[in-house]
Amino acid sequence: MPVFTYKGTNRSGSPVSGEMNATNKAELQQLLRRQQITPTRMSEKGKEFNLPTFGGGVNAKELAIFTRQFSVMIDAGLPLVQCLEILASQQENKTFQKVLTGTRTSVEGGSTLSAAMKQYPKVFDPLYTNMVEAGETGGILDTILQRLSSYIEKNVKLQRAVKSALVYPIGVLTIAGGVITLLLWKVVPIFATLFAGLGVDLPLPTKIVIAASNFVGSIFGLLIFVGLIASIFMIKVWYGTPTGRMAIDTIILKLPVLGILMRKIAVARFTRTLGTLISSGVPILEGLDITAKTSGNAVIEVALTKVRKSLEEGKSLTEPLKDSEVFPGMVTQMIAVGEQTGAMDAMLQKIADFYEEEVDAAVKDLLTALEPIMIVFLGLVVGGVVISMYLPLFSLIGKLSGH
Repeated sequence: MPVFTYKGTNRSGSPVSGEMNATNKAELQQLLRRQQITPTRMSEKGKEFNLPTFGGGVNAKELAIFTRQFSVMIDAGLPLVQCLEILASQQENKTFQKVLTGTRTSVEGGSTLSAAMKQYPKVFDPLYTNMVEAGETGGILDTILQRLSSYIEKNVKLQRAVKSALVYPIGVLTIAGGVITLLLWKVVPIFATLFAGLGVDLPLPTKIVIAASNFVGSIFGLLIFVGLIASIFMIKVWYGTPTGRMAIDTIILKLPVLGILMRKIAVARFTRTLGTLISSGVPILEGLDITAKTSGNAVIEVALTKVRKSLEEGKSLTEPLKDSEVFPGMVTQMIAVGEQTGAMDAMLQKIADFYEEEVDAAVKDLLTALEPIMIVFLGLVVGGVVISMYLPLFSLIGKLSGH
């Protein structure tokens, strides 16, 4: 019997690895499931380099299209293996094609669809696989896949809203910084040499611009540029630590305009995710755990972890939500009504719909306000540099005209 090596996570989420005898990978999956281990990598010992590993390289839009097509095919009554075979053959993304082929092979070997998908956690996250498992258990896989595709599409829309809010101002500021640096580094020194040769008295704005040009061209300017790049890199590394992520996410939520927008996005994502999971038959404690891990914000994650702990102790859902001071009062009130009436999933979906509309409106208002501000800022800075260089020439022309 072949010996397989495996890596995965146990029930508490801790990484595990080891070796096990099995006839094939499908049997190995079943053995690991009995030990409550979710495999992330499996390979036959001695053939590790001949077996490619999959995952990554699949964006949310591709996943949403696959899920939508998958649900239609299942609803039409096509066998599961045939659906996966057809979708894999039509997939243009080679990485995703290999993932679907591997999933089909595992299903053919006797594995459940959710267990087969859990082999590729970079493509099918815990939310996806848990919902598929709930669909398989309840015999409503087509319905679950439709909900999943709708959820992913709406999540992509939220991500696009964040990018729209951030990309425009960052892009304008980057272009402005590049143009100003180029002017100070290459153009202003030519004018400075000309003015020195003519012996013109320089006005204060021109002196300031020339001093800035000298600084940019000096070793100090280079050191500041390198220091800025190093600072961005260090912040990114620090954000990868639990302490740094918590600190930066807290600051983001407290920013005057952007913080309000990010809070709305976080509420929309939380309510949409939890509502989709509950309506799909996933237990609420497990749903809160998945929602916390996929929230995208450390502050929200900590708040939801406290909510989950409170529920385990027999308390209501709304009390810890109020205590967290992260979620608006309207959200906690509506969740309280949903909890009392037993319509939690429907209430969460309504909250998500409302806040997604709020996000759309907020992004439009933000971009409408930022556009003229950025244009004026760019015009004043670049125009100021150019005009300050021409001021001595105007003075010189005036003197020549007088003579």
